[in-house]
Amino acid sequence: MEKELKGSELSSIKRRRIVSYIVLVVLTFACILPFYMLLINSTRAHVDIQRSFSLIPGGSFVKNITNVLNNETILIVQGMINSLIVSTLTVVLSVYFSAMTAYAIHAYDFKFKKAAFNFILLIMTIPTQVGALGFVNMITDMGLKETFIPLIIPAIASPATFFFMKQYMEGSIALEIVEAARIDGSGEFRTFNSIIMPMMKPALAVQAIFGFVSSWNNYFTPSLVLTKATNKTLPLWIAYLRSADFTKFDMGQLYTMIAFSIFPVIVIYLFLSKYIVAGVTLGGVKG
Repeated sequence: MEKELKGSELSSIKRRRIVSYIVLVVLTFACILPFYMLLINSTRAHVDIQRSFSLIPGGSFVKNITNVLNNETILIVQGMINSLIVSTLTVVLSVYFSAMTAYAIHAYDFKFKKAAFNFILLIMTIPTQVGALGFVNMITDMGLKETFIPLIIPAIASPATFFFMKQYMEGSIALEIVEAARIDGSGEFRTFNSIIMPMMKPALAVQAIFGFVSSWNNYFTPSLVLTKATNKTLPLWIAYLRSADFTKFDMGQLYTMIAFSIFPVIVIYLFLSKYIVAGVTLGGVKG
């Protein structure tokens, strides 16, 4: 009787495992298919894309790249450089200062600690569009239009990144570590930079990926600030090409530009994913 029960349990486990694998394969296929179609269409001509759907690469990839790079009305290279500058500075500053703010809330006890935490979370609920008009008027009065400063400095205050860092610290960083560092004579900035930051690599990597993708794909704020061709970021150029005259609209160029736009995001993910995996593995060993 026990053997029969064990056999039925094993067969049930196998069935659940098979169903899980099937679901994972379907989800993987659903996630990969749009990227595959993007790459396929970037190798096809505009006429071929309009004519029919295809899973086979075309022969116009080099032509599409040449057309994009030689397009005098669309500064694709300058747009990528501008997006890289804005996204990189935004990520570095927002992740660092959000982690520092979370450390202050986590490691210190002060009178308005709970009020400060709730205030930061309240800011997170306010949509960016609500203050858009006032934001534009302010940067215009300050003479900051057509610069990257309004895209970088406000992004440093990232409530969502702060909240993630705060929750990670509560689960992974004990206050005894900070107290031990203080007893050994370590200053607060040295403790944060030399002890806390290395312990937070998985959290920093996750937020760096999310922050880079968010800043890289940001269209709303740059569209309010940047109008000169030499200052525009990549999403603005993609939107410009998409809204061009239908008689001059080239879907091959559009797909090629989108393929260009996702390449840095993939590189950032591949570079930082090892820290995420290391953090998950370390957490599993500790558990």
